[in-house]
Amino acid sequence: MKSLYEQTGDTYSENENGYLIPDLSYTPAEHFPIGVWGQRRKKYQEYQRGLYDGLLLTGKLYQHLSDIDEQAQKRYDVIVEQMKKAQGITELLKSENSFIWIQKMNGICDTAREIVNTEIIFA
Repeated sequence: MKSLYEQTGDTYSENENGYLIPDLSYTPAEHFPIGVWGQRRKKYQEYQRGLYDGLLLTGKLYQHLSDIDEQAQKRYDVIVEQMKKAQGITELLKSENSFIWIQKMNGICDTAREIVNTEIIFA
């Protein structure tokens, strides 16, 4: 009877001591750029061991993190622009009263970051 490993088409090699060693191969994963959102997702997934290990073992972890990073950045940019428009924050305000502009933009960026974390990173 074949082992489960052999049933999937994989093979063994016998070493000098008679032990059967699985013939494993490693193909290096492609390089995917991962930004701050992808790093946050990775940190979160390290506590979700099943999903993290599954993606890591199949070689899909960095592709997944790169996709999450791209989605999160797009969502963040959209939210910031919508909130700026809704609150009437313009370049004119920036030139007239930069301290108020900075205060409002910091609030918008913090809110957008929390929304993206909730909707994408920790989902």
